[in-house]
Amino acid sequence: MPNRARFLLSLLAAAICALAAGPVAQAKEDSCSICHLALGIQNLTKPAEDFKSDIHAAKGLGCDACHGGDPSVMGLEAMDRKKGYIGKPSPAQVVSVCGRCHGDANFMRKYNPSLRVDQVAEYYTSVHGRRLREQKDQKVATCASCHPAHSIRPPNDARSSVHPLRVADTCGSCHSNAEHMAPYKIPTDQVEKFKKSVHWRLMTSKSDLSAPTCNDCHGNHGAAPPGVSSVVNVCGQCHAVNMELFNKSPHSKIFAQMGLPGCAICHGNHAVSETSDAMLGAGDKSACAACHPPASSGGTLAAAMLGSIDRLKVSYEKALAALKNAEHAGMEVSQPLFELNEAKTALIKARASIHGFDQTILDKEIEPGLKMSENAYARGLKAMDELQYRRKGLAVSALIILAFIVGLVFKIRQMERKQSNADRK
Repeated sequence: MPNRARFLLSLLAAAICALAAGPVAQAKEDSCSICHLALGIQNLTKPAEDFKSDIHAAKGLGCDACHGGDPSVMGLEAMDRKKGYIGKPSPAQVVSVCGRCHGDANFMRKYNPSLRVDQVAEYYTSVHGRRLREQKDQKVATCASCHPAHSIRPPNDARSSVHPLRVADTCGSCHSNAEHMAPYKIPTDQVEKFKKSVHWRLMTSKSDLSAPTCNDCHGNHGAAPPGVSSVVNVCGQCHAVNMELFNKSPHSKIFAQMGLPGCAICHGNHAVSETSDAMLGAGDKSACAACHPPASSGGTLAAAMLGSIDRLKVSYEKALAALKNAEHAGMEVSQPLFELNEAKTALIKARASIHGFDQTILDKEIEPGLKMSENAYARGLKAMDELQYRRKGLAVSALIILAFIVGLVFKIRQMERKQSNADRK
């Protein structure tokens, strides 16, 4: 830029900033926001507006913390490269700029001692970080891709881009963009599938923010696809019992030998659907039938396990119906109803135990549940029998009382007639 033009631009910026600052402005005020708010140009004004609610602004940090320069002076002199001004950081610069504070334990201790300070090191182990460092890929996600510059909020803020309910859309801003992802030749329907999953439904319909979203399975700063051998361990973060059973099962070794990703073979990955007993056996919804024909040993085992589950389920439901019937009739059955919860727990544990793919393991959960259900059912029937006995006793008592009343009335009338005849004589 010619010196004359640079001088005029600097003079114009200084004049605008001076007018915006007003007569009481001090040199120590942040000239960055004063000028940007006064310019009235959308792409320059919006960052300054957004930054007002940014967590860094709330902690007292200013524009120069990331962009460098000297906010104590007005005009273009504030953007002096000799004073560390870098303007809009490149993707590689973004990581180092953020890491300058977030990688410094002593600095972060002043603001939030609980935050980890290894994010940069972890980032460079991720697919994004490795491509940035090794291939100079400028399209990969960096800090600002997930934590939008100038409007960063804590993860527990519902407006935050990394709040659990917003993580999928944040990841999807790149991963659902077919044009952006074209060079990488990977699917772009992950978010669409995820929003059909049981995990998303738990988060949105039941406000269960502990349900997993993208970063729970892929990682945060070290984001990467789970390896085939680690899928079970990733799912096991939440489904620990299922993981333990699967790892001891014959399927674990076979899947590893075949290079199959454990849990995802039966349950899927992004579009994980709610499980049901129909996934056993040989029906249309059976996961087992995809590999095991009905007449095979695997198909026979799947059918047997489904039969055991159904037997306990029917027994539990029959017992519950009997006790509820007695309760509605006014009988005291709170204790057997409470004890029947153990049968329900046994059913839940039985459904988990199928991941061991062993009828013996399943039976250890089924048999106690059946005994509890049968005992509860017997107590429900006993309560109804007692109700019938009470009703019969009540009916007999009512008849006796009625007969007594009729006899009493008859006797009174007889006495009244005798008295009347005596009076006549």
